[in-house]
Formats: sequence, C-alpha cells, structure tokens
Amino acid sequence: MKSIFQIFTILFFIQISLISCKTFNNVNLEDTIPVHETFTIDSKKLNEKRVINIWYPNNYKSSKDSLTVVYMPDGGIAEDFPHVANTLEKLIKEKKIQDVILVGIENIQRRKDLTPLTEVEEDKKVAPIVGGASVFRSFIKDELFPEIDKRYRTNKQKAIIGESLAGLFITETFLDDSNMFDIYIAIDPSLWWNNHYLVKKAKAKLLKLPSKPIKFWFAGSDATDINQYTNQLSKVLEDTKAPQLKWFYSDEPKENHATIYRATEEKSLIWSLSK
Repeated sequence: MKSIFQIFTILFFIQISLISCKTFNNVNLEDTIPVHETFTIDSKKLNEKRVINIWYPNNYKSSKDSLTVVYMPDGGIAEDFPHVANTLEKLIKEKKIQDVILVGIENIQRRKDLTPLTEVEEDKKVAPIVGGASVFRSFIKDELFPEIDKRYRTNKQKAIIGESLAGLFITETFLDDSNMFDIYIAIDPSLWWNNHYLVKKAKAKLLKLPSKPIKFWFAGSDATDINQYTNQLSKVLEDTKAPQLKWFYSDEPKENHATIYRATEEKSLIWSLSK
C-alpha cells in the first residue's frame, strides 16, 4: 500500500501536468471556441491544402459594410485563433475598435513557413526545413487575399498579428514587403534569427518604406534573446523618423515569452484598430 506521502506526491505531479497542458504554446483548453467558418484552400504556391478559419462580428450578415481584415499565422482552432477572436469580439462590443474580419491560417510546418533564410547553422537545426517565409508570404498575397476578398465583404485595409516566429515573419514582411499590409502587430518577435539580420538591416529598409501610412506595433518580453533586439529596433525606429510610419514599442519586462501574447493583444488591437 502506498503511503500518504506517495499519494500526495503523485497527485501534485498530476496537477502540475494538467496546468502545463492547459497553457502549452499559448493554447488554453478553457478558451471558448467562437462561432466561425472554416474552408480549405488548395495552394499551388505551397503545394499543399491549408485550413483557414474565419471569424466575423455578429452583425456582419445583417450589415452591408465592408470590413478591415486581420490575418494571423498560428490561426488554428488548437492554436491562437480562439483567444484572438474572443478578444476582438469583446473589444468590438465595447466599441473600442472597428468591426473586423479575422482570418486564421492553421499551421502545417510552422517553423518552415514563418522563418526567413538563415546563414546560422544553429538556426537550421530548429526544424527539418526552415527558410520558407517568402513562399508563405506569396501564398498569403497571391492566393489567400483574393480568396478572402471573393468570399467576404472586405475593404482595402489589411492587418496582421502574431507572436514569436510569427512576430519574426510579420517584422520581416513590414520591412521587406511593406505594401502588403497597412497594420503590423509583432508580439515578442524572434529577432535573434539569422544573427539578428533584420535589426542590423532595419535602418536601410525603413528608408525605403512606401509613402502610404503604415502602423507598426511591437512588444518585447523578459526573454533576453528577444528583448535586446526589440529594444535595438525601437532605437532604430526613433532615429529614422519615417514620416509615413506610426509605431509603438511596448516593453514588457514583467511578461515572459509564454504570457506576452495574451497580456498585450488587447492593447495592441486597440492601438491599431481603434475607431
């Protein structure tokens, strides 16, 4: 027969395991899955079928308004889509932001799709294939954008939100293909990638921004391999002073890499999408 001490020890580790499962990869099993639509797009760019999740406000079907679209990598139902959709619904009900449509792109090979090319050997070890960001970007621009515009009432304004490697992808898109979106939200972006190449080249890239208005909101947690580079990027943005760019850096030393998405998504969306 097990001792009382052994029983309590077993129960303690079971409880810890359950807590860990609930918060793995920003996914909380208690998140309410919002009413949404799902379709599959057969991508010639990626040579695979991709699952796309769509959320829109309750009044969308009774309205004739065309809406801004917020795109998100990590957009699966078992990923970040539920909590971002729920946050948007809350902020719209509170009249803190405009009505929007949310488009979640479900992952297949996340570390392939969201990473740029790299010359650092350690980077190449994070997944069997890395460096597919440019192809993934082409899929969004050339295949997903037209499909969303065909299926839903959209205006010309496009936004994108994501964290970690998705934040890296968003920052690269902001610097390399700025016309693609109007609003960029990069939460704790993995700017260490490729020996922080993006930060090193940021000033030169910022000088080539298009003349249209652009918003860029980004945040850094207490992760030392990230915040040193988000701080550096903030300094570059300050020094460059691009007149067409409205930007905000949210330094979040009390948040870690696992908590920062949920901790900052509401204020990032209000800053970016307020009426």
